[in-house]
Amino acid sequence: MSLIVQKYGGSSVADAARIRNVAWRIATTVDRGDQVVVVVSAMGDTTDELLNLAHQINDQPDPRELDVLMSTGEVVSSTLLTMALESMGYEAISLSGAQAGIKTDAAYRRARILKVETKRVEKELKKGNIVIVAGFQGITEEMDVTTLGRGGSDTTAVALAASLGAEVCQIYTDVEGVYTADPRLVPEARPLAEIGYEEMLELASHGARVMHPRAVELGELFNIPLLVASSFTENPGTLIHGGVSMEVRNKVRSIAHDLDVAKITVVGVPDRPGIAAAIFDPLARAGVSVDTIVQNASIENITDLTFTVMKNDLAEAMRVVEPIAKSIGARECVGDSTLGKVSIVGTGMQNTPGFAARMFSALSEKGINIQLITTSEIRITCIIDEARVGEAVRTLHRAFQLEAEE
Repeated sequence: MSLIVQKYGGSSVADAARIRNVAWRIATTVDRGDQVVVVVSAMGDTTDELLNLAHQINDQPDPRELDVLMSTGEVVSSTLLTMALESMGYEAISLSGAQAGIKTDAAYRRARILKVETKRVEKELKKGNIVIVAGFQGITEEMDVTTLGRGGSDTTAVALAASLGAEVCQIYTDVEGVYTADPRLVPEARPLAEIGYEEMLELASHGARVMHPRAVELGELFNIPLLVASSFTENPGTLIHGGVSMEVRNKVRSIAHDLDVAKITVVGVPDRPGIAAAIFDPLARAGVSVDTIVQNASIENITDLTFTVMKNDLAEAMRVVEPIAKSIGARECVGDSTLGKVSIVGTGMQNTPGFAARMFSALSEKGINIQLITTSEIRITCIIDEARVGEAVRTLHRAFQLEAEE
């Protein structure tokens, strides 16, 4: 008998019919003799609807109260799924994040899991119950409810899988796995049978929405195989694990893109020690996450400093940076929210030259201007005009022949 953790996203439990479908899938796994712990997201767009409702009541809702409100969506779907399983003759029990032992820090809306106390879940499994856990939430030492931010249910599922010693964590969603590119942009994109943690982490960090980076990081840290598959088909999906073929793959595996990019340029910055800290320390304290950072070569001890943030953070970032730019003697501070990024990812790039040249040439031939470039050992990312992102993804998919079977 194996222990399996399954997670079902909001689209998988969007209505009564889909909840019954998920119950059937869980029952099929149990009938094979496996123990099952299930993590569920809120139904459909429930989280967004609750957030909108809160802002209709109060323009600036208290973060603690907002987390209590937001956590209710997952509680609803977990209880309904439990009822569906019981109607089919299966023993099941729903648990909130707190009841399941998900302990977090007190950073409301973006809490981090500190530990998972599995005693209650293990007790229910020993009773023969299917355990249905409300994802996206936890509880602090002071017994306050928190939510885990974007991708929180994925993170809940992987954390439970690691803490319980599960054989695999299965992430069920509305896509059939990890693709060579977003199939909505590239009809020729194909699903990958497997991918390594490192490659998946780069894809997830640079726009691939199929899994959240935090969940992939946890999977890699505890060596938990992650299966991403559709809850609507029987296709095998993509296995994310650490045992990908040792043979060096001399190719790009996938193209990621992200439209949630804004750029800030501080023009005419004095080039002296402490300037970068003066800009980025206050941004960190304001909770603004900075991605790409580029500083031009200094001319007569004056330089330009450019960095990217998420579009929703642009206004706050400008509010923080503009007075700092003035105080350090910079000429001006300019924001731009019309950008996107496109990335090529593959471990085959690590020790093989030519990938950057091919990427830049392919974009150049289409007249796509590159504004910023950032790299890792297995990734190259270009910041471009957001209106050209779709064309760039299709161009790079063809340039690296990703439509061909491996």
